[in-house]
Amino acid sequence: MRTILRVDIISAVTGVLTLACALAFETKTAAQQAAFPVRKVEVKPAKSGYAPVNGLKMYYEVHGKGDPVVLIHGSFMTITNNWSHWIGDLSKTRMVIAVELQGHRRTANIARDFTYENLADDVAALLDFLKIKQADLIGYSLGGGVALQCAIRHPEKVRKVVSISAVFRLDGMVKEALDVFPQLTAEAFKGSSIEAEYKRLSPTPNDFPNFVKRVIAVDLKPYDFGAEKLKATKAPMFFIHGDADGVRLDHIAEMFRLKGDEIMGDLRPRSASRLAILPNTTHITLMEKNDTIIPMVNDFLNAEPAINSKAAAD
Repeated sequence: MRTILRVDIISAVTGVLTLACALAFETKTAAQQAAFPVRKVEVKPAKSGYAPVNGLKMYYEVHGKGDPVVLIHGSFMTITNNWSHWIGDLSKTRMVIAVELQGHRRTANIARDFTYENLADDVAALLDFLKIKQADLIGYSLGGGVALQCAIRHPEKVRKVVSISAVFRLDGMVKEALDVFPQLTAEAFKGSSIEAEYKRLSPTPNDFPNFVKRVIAVDLKPYDFGAEKLKATKAPMFFIHGDADGVRLDHIAEMFRLKGDEIMGDLRPRSASRLAILPNTTHITLMEKNDTIIPMVNDFLNAEPAINSKAAAD
């Protein structure tokens, strides 16, 4: 069961990994799999519903009380298979708002381009609907890019950003990942729980092949959020990556330099932004290391600005 679940998650991630990668996982030993157990826990929300935003009926859930934080899932994923193991921890001290983006499960697709900009505008509009002036954002993969775009396009609504294994420019991914995008089709998901959950929850259960085609189209053409735009954002950012997560190491360094600079923190005030690169960690296994990552995220979100610290490099 654990192997099947991980194969499904692997096939879900932004088109970077092919079905061949998923099949390769099945050859791992029981000890290797036990090192990264998948914990899928159903968490009942205090509130859920559909927000009318930009022509969408956007599904969302609210858990807990406190300062608001928005969870933005990766491509093909949902609240349940991306965030269930995060929600319980974060909602102990925060109001957790989990969303499902355009076309994903309970949020029906519409005749509109599937872009980072549009998805970011949807998240901002959801905050307006919920009458929340400002929130922290945590995004994984596609969701990390959406969070970055929110900070660029709606700076007044974003307090802090946690970007997990995301890029701000298409060429931030390694070449072998980019080469896979054109090959990914709905066939790669055939028989998976990803496909089954889509058909069970989506208002358009027979539209799965078109859904896959529209989502993967995001990464079939170049995009660039703009280095200067990222640098100009006011929100402190925490970039979290694995040392083998499919993002170029020089791109990771570029993002952190734009927001954090390279300094000797013992000699002068450092920026409020942070960087973590986890060893022996891939795009998939990042989300299996929540026991390591969540405490770091909480520490970042709880941190007060230091005197003379800067949210971004000069």
